Amino acid sequence: MKPAPTAPDEVTAKPSDGPLVKLSLFWRTFILLALLIFFSSVAWLQMFKTQEYEPRILRNAHQIATVVNLTKTALKNSDEIARLSLIEMLADEEDVRIQLREPTDRIVAFTDSGMDSRLVNEMVKRLGPGTLIASSVNDEDGLWIGFPIERDSYWLQMDPSRLKPLGGSAWLIWLSFTTALSLGGAAFMAGLINRPLKRLSYAASRVREGHFHEAPLDEGAATSEIREVNIGFNRMAERLAKIEAERALMLAGISHDLRTPLARLRLETELSVNDAQTRELMVADIEQLDDIIDKFLDYARPEPTDLGPVLLSGVISRCITPWRHNPRLQISVDVGEDLQVQAETVELGRVLSNLLENARRYGQSPADGITRVEIVARVHDGWVLLRVRDQGPGVSEETLKNLTQPFFRGDAARTAATGSGLGLAIVERSVQRMGGTFSVFNNSAGGLMALMKFRQAESD
Repeated sequence: MKPAPTAPDEVTAKPSDGPLVKLSLFWRTFILLALLIFFSSVAWLQMFKTQEYEPRILRNAHQIATVVNLTKTALKNSDEIARLSLIEMLADEEDVRIQLREPTDRIVAFTDSGMDSRLVNEMVKRLGPGTLIASSVNDEDGLWIGFPIERDSYWLQMDPSRLKPLGGSAWLIWLSFTTALSLGGAAFMAGLINRPLKRLSYAASRVREGHFHEAPLDEGAATSEIREVNIGFNRMAERLAKIEAERALMLAGISHDLRTPLARLRLETELSVNDAQTRELMVADIEQLDDIIDKFLDYARPEPTDLGPVLLSGVISRCITPWRHNPRLQISVDVGEDLQVQAETVELGRVLSNLLENARRYGQSPADGITRVEIVARVHDGWVLLRVRDQGPGVSEETLKNLTQPFFRGDAARTAATGSGLGLAIVERSVQRMGGTFSVFNNSAGGLMALMKFRQAESD
């Protein structure tokens, strides 16, 4: 037999063909929108560069070349006094500085990459082959344009920002602002898309747990598709609630109607049958039918509405009291006296009684036929782990998968008596109604172990 897991949370990992990184709908939508915005921005910037930015810079280069040509013409056609006045006027009013070019000048050429290379070529084309364009002269930055006039050469200095319609810092600010705005818009849109689906997921989980009326969806949603889904889901929940109520009512009615003839049949059997052994067998059959009816009622029981702190040791003590003097059933308990769980007293008692009855029927030791049951409770991270274990023969792995299915009976190794096949199904259903979990394992030391997990309640 395989060893039993140490806690109900342990799940065997299985290979999955799904994605390695599983994202929620919100993050998936957000990432897709962000990628769409990013690539759209890249395409827009490329279009702007082709259709607007490059032509505008070339126009600026043309305007600068025109200023240089006009300056050259004015300097050529003026005498020395007028030339000095012209140079001073250009420096004061047009922010254009003109000075003589010396052979000893330290020159740093204008950048030869990308768009700057095209600008240089365009300006040289318009100003002539003797034109020199530099970004620094004698360690002074600027847009320097060197040109000859007769026997002399001059430098014309301008602000380099005239060459570029939008500076690097402005681009950075603009891109940062648009990126932040785009990501904020993507998050907002992803939230709008995800919100109704998240509500639908929560409502579906409540319906799955049997709470049909606790999370109705908004039937007045603005989006027609969401509104139709919400209306359909609410109608489905109403229909399921009606079916569940009719099922419980039907089972209760059948159980009630069967009890009356069974009671009469038992009375008539005891009065009319003279043979004591036959009478006992017939009464036992009637009691078994009555017990099966109780099982049907337990399985169809409606949801509990009042969960609160329950003293676990007190419930266990009441459940094992009827078996204390049974020599064929030995029960050991290891539970803290003040340990409390979040549950419902009657429902928890019904769970333990079903487990004890299941152990009594099927958990006899192969050695001496005595049923030994261990009840142990431990606290772990705010949860109470309750174990109920017998020392019987256990079951096969195939049978183990179906033990909590309604009307399923175990294999011959544990079938020493007949029953309705609802015991463990009732236990699982009841534990889930109280917000816990229920699992059944073959114990490594032999026998079957039922493992329950309840929320721990604070002691008063």
